[in-house]
Parts: sequence; structure tokens; C-alpha cells
Amino acid sequence: MKEYKRYLITAALPYANGPVHIGHLAGVYVPADIYVRYLRLRGRDVVFVCGSDEHGVPITIKARKEGISPQDVVDRYHSINKKAFNDFGISFDIYSRTSSKTHYQTASDFFKTLYDRGEFIEKTTKQYFDTGAQQFLADRYITGTCPKCGKEGAYGDQCEACGTSLNATDLINPKSMLSGGTPELRDTLHWFLPLDKYEPWLKEWILEQNQHWKVNVYGQCKSWIDAGLQPRAVSRDLDWGIPVPVEGAGGKVLYVWFDAPIGYISATKELTPDWEKYWKSADTRLVHFIGKDNIVFHCIIFPSMLKAEGSFILPENVPANEFLNLEGDKISTSRNWAVWLHEYLEEFPAKQDVLRYALCANAPETKDNDFTWKDFQARNNNELVAILGNFVNRTLVLTQKYFGGIVPECGLLAQFDKDTLAEMPRIKEQVETSIENFRLREALKYVMDFARLGNKYLADTEPWKVIKTDEERVKTILNISIQITANLSTIIEAFLPDTANKLRSFLNISAISWENCDKSSNVLPGHLVNQPELLFEKIEDSQVEFQVAKLQKTKTENQARNTIAEPQKPNISFDDFSKMDIRTGTILEAEKVAKTKKLLKLTIDTGIDKRTVVSGIAEYFEPESIVGRQVCILVNLEPRELKGITSQGMILMAEDSDGTLKFVSPATNVSNGSMVK
Repeated sequence: MKEYKRYLITAALPYANGPVHIGHLAGVYVPADIYVRYLRLRGRDVVFVCGSDEHGVPITIKARKEGISPQDVVDRYHSINKKAFNDFGISFDIYSRTSSKTHYQTASDFFKTLYDRGEFIEKTTKQYFDTGAQQFLADRYITGTCPKCGKEGAYGDQCEACGTSLNATDLINPKSMLSGGTPELRDTLHWFLPLDKYEPWLKEWILEQNQHWKVNVYGQCKSWIDAGLQPRAVSRDLDWGIPVPVEGAGGKVLYVWFDAPIGYISATKELTPDWEKYWKSADTRLVHFIGKDNIVFHCIIFPSMLKAEGSFILPENVPANEFLNLEGDKISTSRNWAVWLHEYLEEFPAKQDVLRYALCANAPETKDNDFTWKDFQARNNNELVAILGNFVNRTLVLTQKYFGGIVPECGLLAQFDKDTLAEMPRIKEQVETSIENFRLREALKYVMDFARLGNKYLADTEPWKVIKTDEERVKTILNISIQITANLSTIIEAFLPDTANKLRSFLNISAISWENCDKSSNVLPGHLVNQPELLFEKIEDSQVEFQVAKLQKTKTENQARNTIAEPQKPNISFDDFSKMDIRTGTILEAEKVAKTKKLLKLTIDTGIDKRTVVSGIAEYFEPESIVGRQVCILVNLEPRELKGITSQGMILMAEDSDGTLKFVSPATNVSNGSMVK
């Protein structure tokens, strides 16, 4: 691996329209902080930058809903999140914001440089315009029916029901969220970054030079490149954001995906006048910590921007994590289905390290993982308390009991002593290798192996028994146990910084360097240790039950909200209704469609014929359980091809308040082909 003089570490800028939750922590901020703290322990020159992402449509939507200004929104959440990060111990060198003057200037200058070089394409495109509000509509200000799954309420950029990425013009019956009216398409001029121009370079840089990237990161990049890259707009018609610094561009701002990553640069500028050595020197290692939803922006789009500008270094690695779920359900800000960091800090004071440990031990490094309060409790009680805390407590209590807290001399070493001491440098090396390769779950396991080493040593040597016959031997045992404890205070520091400080306080020592944290002579005989305290306390069932009950209350409230019927759709004529031919039919065959999670292929006797219908109900019904069921089917729906299968019709379903689908069927069996009127 190349040796670097300095390190520039960035953590994804959290969006300033809500608080930080455990999904953010597990995916980005805890891994980034562990890595940075490790680099500092190794004596590296490292800068750790982050800040609030304060532009974009979700900010304006929240402001509109609350009747306040976008600036009020970002001021509130910037303050909440900055304090929460600080209280949690995320050790940013700077936590900036993209509404700062430095950022406005930096982003404007970056755009202007590329504009003056002719790097952008100017193109007139069709975009929806709200005549009532007299403004162009961003994708998230448009809703309609998804053309893929038929679900209403899809946004102009994505259907959250089926996950399909959309263009606003794909929506059926589009509506403006501002006025509720039907928008009209109008011409608008925008600037585009020609990603297709950089495709050959990206192929070489990513697919050939960066094969050391994590499999999920490399795979997503390859998928995008293989599909062919297209020019991407860098401007939007909005009144919240950084104005496009071009004459005649009034009412247009920089698209948030273009402006936000430049925030890493502007934050570094605010931090140090020597910012260029971190951004423009080949001997700096740039690493982006992000979640999987940001891979494309940090691995394809931002590098293309940097390449176009020409004077900046490129990321050497982008160790993106997958998503963390909560109690078996996707974390959702809109549904309040989350464990919010600022609330955790209030409800579990002085337990920052417990959450860091639980999130790292269960980190979604290669696949989505699930956080449960029961697992959180088990990690604390069965690992932190029973392994790490138990070893430290026994060592210090026995030292106080037998030798008045004075570290005893180490006598002649038995072979078991030598074998135990020889394990320390081996485990330390495993920790180093795992962290250097961003395998932090694995590194944490090795850190705990250090504590397990101490636990096993005490259990096997049994000083509480040996003291009756051989005090000199007990002196050696406790001396070695003290050395392991002291070394642990450094080995665990990147993962559990508060715990590391407690250990040093218990031992009455200063920090031990990383280079020396596998040695057996860091605490000298005659040194007086302090009276021991519990390193960790058990988490009681009542505490977990309270948290689970709080989530259950959230789920109940969500279900209650969902029971409110959707507003009536616009009136239609009787002639429009009479055009729909809805019949009763019986499902004769049902099977899952290969390589899909949601689709079933049904053969239905409609009384007219036997036809194939593809339905997105596989998540709710097993194929064999619905054969023989009578259903209602719209038989004159225009045929559509789905996954290579021609679907001729649509069965009628009702969505319950909990989101499950149920068949619309006649109360008693009737002849197939009977018309529903």
C-alpha cells in the first residue's frame, strides 16, 4: 500500500431537515470516527471534515409545511445535529454548513471555472410549471400515479412504493404539491455536466485502478458505467440555494448534488489556510465515508467534477456501508421510525460507547442489518459487562485487595505467561490490518479478543486460589493482568473513547502510544492504581421494554394516520366509468416471476377466456394459497409486458391501514365472467 504524508477524511454531509438517527451513525459517522481516531493514534496528519447539507427541495418542502423559512429549518437542525455529534464524541475537526459565505464562494468559483472552460452543456428541456404558483416545479413537488406499479402518491423522481427511479414526465395524472393543480410542461434552460464525456476515463480509473474498493461500491459503479452515462443537470429552477453565477440565470440555483460535495472543500478552507495541501497534493489520501445511497455521487459524479476542474486529488477509497433497519423495518424519518441520536443521549446518559459498540458490532458493511433493542442489551450485558468490564474489574479489585493498589513486581514467567504476552502483538496486528482495510466489525472482534485474552488468563491462573500458597506467583499474574488492561486502554480507544479514558483514570496512567500498546512493561511496579469502579453497568429489561413500547406507540400512531381515507379523486362521468369492464374470475394457477420479489404470474378464468395477469402481490401471498380464489378483474385494461410476460388485465386489491393488500372479491361465489356494476 502506498505511503501517504497526510489523510483527508470526509463524512457524508447530513441533510439539515431532520435529526441524526442510528442509521446515519452505523452507515457513516461511527465508522469514519473509528478510522480517524485510529489514524491519530498512529500519529498521522489527518483532517476530518463534515457539515450540514442545507440546500435542496426537502428543505423547502419542510419549511412550507411548517410555515417558516428554509433558513429557519436549516438553522434548527444544524444546531441539533452539531450538538448531538459533539455530545456523542464524533471527533470532527470541523463541522461546517453549506449556507456559509465560504461555501457559497467556493461552489460559485468551482462552477465558474468549469463554465469558463466550456465544460458544461447548455440545453433547453421540458419541465413542469405550476401556473397557479407561477414557478417551475422540482421533482419532489410533483406527485402522481406510478407508471410501473400503479401506486398513487409517487414523486417526480421516485416511487417509494416500488422503488423505481422516475422522471417527472413519467407520472400519470401529475399534480403540483404547491397548488394541487395539473402542471404544464414548459421550456427551461439548464446546464449539464457531460458524464458521458468522462465515461472512458471513469472506466479506467474505477474498473481498472480501484478494484480494491468494497464489492458493493465497485459493483454499483460498474453497473452505472455499463449502462452508459448521460449528461446530468447541475442547475435547478428554485429560489433556495446558491445562485448560478452566470449572467441571465435569475431564478436558478446550483443543483444540490453539485453544490453539496464541494462542501468538503469549503469546510477544509474554513479549518485551515493550508487547505490546498489536503486537496491538491498527491501524497494525501482522500477517503469518503458514505452510505450506499451516495455511492454514485461520490464515485462517479464528484470525481468527474474534480477531474474537469483539474487541480484536485481524487478519492483513494469510498468505503460505503449498506443500510441499517430498526426492529425489522426500514428506518423512516417521515414515519418517525428511528432511534434519534439526541433522544438516545438524553435517555442513556454516559452510554455513548455502548451505542458505538452495538452499531459497530452489527455494522451493515456488506449487507443491510437490523438493530433491535434486545441485541443492544445483549451486546452490553454479555460482552461489554461480562467480558471487558469483568476482566478489568477483577484485575483492579484483586490488586487493591492483595497489594493495596500497588502494582506488584513481575517475577519469573511461566510458559503460559509467555504465551499470553505473545498474543498481544499478534492481536494488535490483526486490529491494524482490519482497520486499514475498513473491516471495522472484524477489527472490533479482535479488540474484544484482547479482553478475552485477559479474561482467560485470570480464569486459568486463578490468583484468588493461588494467593493462599504462593503470593509471589500472584504478583506476576496481576502484573501481567495490569499490563493487558493498560494496553487495552489504547487498543479500544478508536472504538470506545470514553471507556479508554475511564481505564486510564482507573489505572492512574497517561495515554500509551500505539507503538507500545503490545508491550509488557507500560505500568511499572510500585505504581499506585485508583480504587476501581464498574466500567459498564447492565441494561435492565425495563429500559429495553420502554424503548420497544415507544416504537410500538409510533407504529400505532402511523397506522391510525393511515386509516384516514385518501381524498376523493376528481369526478368522472358515467360514460368514463362504463368503459371499465370489471368481471369476476377464478385464479387457476399462480407462480412467482423469476428474479423478482413482488410479482406473481396468474392464470385466471375470466368466463370469457383463460388469460395471464402479472400482479405485484408476491410479498403478501404464497402462490399455492390463492389458487382457486375468486377475484374481481379489470379485463379491458390495455395489455402490458412485465419481465417478458404479457399481462392482460388487473385484479382489484384494497390496501389496508397497515399497508397490506387484500383481494376485492364477491361475498359469495358467482359465475366467472359476471360483470361488476
